Amino acid sequence: MSSISRRSFFQGATMALSATSVVGANDRINLGIVGLGGRGMGHLGTYSRLEECRVTGLCDVNQEARERAQARIVKAGGAKAKEYTDMRKMFEDKELNAVSTATPNHWHALTTIWACQAGKDVYVEKPASHNVHEGHRMVETARKYKRMVQVGSQSRSTPHMIRAMQLLREGVIGKVYLGKALCFKRRRSIGKTPVQPVPAGIDWNLFLGPAPMRPFTMNRYKYNWHWFWDTGNGDIGNQGVHEMDICRWGLGEVTWPKWAFSSGGKVIYDDDQETPNTQLATLGYGDSELVFEVRGLVTGPEGGLPVRKGNTVGNLFLGADGWMWVDGGGFSVYKGEDNAKVMDEKGADEAGTALHMKNFLQACRSRNHKELTAEIEIGAMSAALCHLANISYRVNRKLTWDAARGKFVNDAEADKLLTRDYRKPYVV
Repeated sequence: MSSISRRSFFQGATMALSATSVVGANDRINLGIVGLGGRGMGHLGTYSRLEECRVTGLCDVNQEARERAQARIVKAGGAKAKEYTDMRKMFEDKELNAVSTATPNHWHALTTIWACQAGKDVYVEKPASHNVHEGHRMVETARKYKRMVQVGSQSRSTPHMIRAMQLLREGVIGKVYLGKALCFKRRRSIGKTPVQPVPAGIDWNLFLGPAPMRPFTMNRYKYNWHWFWDTGNGDIGNQGVHEMDICRWGLGEVTWPKWAFSSGGKVIYDDDQETPNTQLATLGYGDSELVFEVRGLVTGPEGGLPVRKGNTVGNLFLGADGWMWVDGGGFSVYKGEDNAKVMDEKGADEAGTALHMKNFLQACRSRNHKELTAEIEIGAMSAALCHLANISYRVNRKLTWDAARGKFVNDAEADKLLTRDYRKPYVV
């Protein structure tokens, strides 16, 4: 990996910011993708179908991943993109306008911050951050450098979701007193994988970045990094953060709760996973509550939510006059003592991710961050609620939050988990 000092990189970033070209009304946006695993390849596929942009940069710590992405571009008839192992090198490209990142969670903040400092707009996958501290820094950086930063919570751009949330605001079920986010997504045991030499073509030091140096194992690498506290946030911060965001949205964009409590555990399986596969969290707001539940094991559905591909993933909203369920496929509204179904709507065929990315590219042109449907301030707040729940789970007690101070009340152990010990030089 190239050695770039913090000072020299930030000097270079300032130069790049002043030199970044403004995208003309008819120009295509030059886009670089960081992280070319499963979700990153999804980014590549979607952006390649959008006329508003062209993918000109590919970055991944795995040479094989870069080659696979490059082959896909060429096969589709596109021009070869520049390839990078170190994202900082890609950010030096003055022709690059924007970055889309699908790295593991522990890299989301630094990728966003470095790209903003280099004058690039950013689409960053959910959860926005790996911890609460990072979310604050990401918002500050986006504002300081006047960058467009969209978080990959595509429900915010999905038409039937927008309509469902509007109905809640209009009082379709009366005063909403409870929002419940469900992540009943079947997760098989990851087993145990031994320490092994780092496979050829992978920069393991760069993969770990801000996280502690650990020996290489396959479980800490491909996808299963989600289930280790060093690099992931469990399913509440994986699939679950989508539902947490919708729940917050449906409750009127609630922000910091008065208190948080989460319990659960890693049950049934004896494997390498550190994060819980069964988790129940409650966030209290005084006149309403937000409840979140993860079930990774065999389970039934709940509250009218349909089972899709063996999973029940979505949201329930309870109000004074009725209730609603909503998921990626549609929503239904029930009213009165007899639970009469009064509304049943299906989602449109157009994929929410494509609409969400179009919204990002439009804001890259308009330079108005308020046009973004999941702007970084929204995404960072939704991620923060997941983090508060995880902190309560890890310290095993109810926590009271002091929003004015941005800390827990009289709990130094919990406060420590609002950030992390960063491995130099990858410090947020």
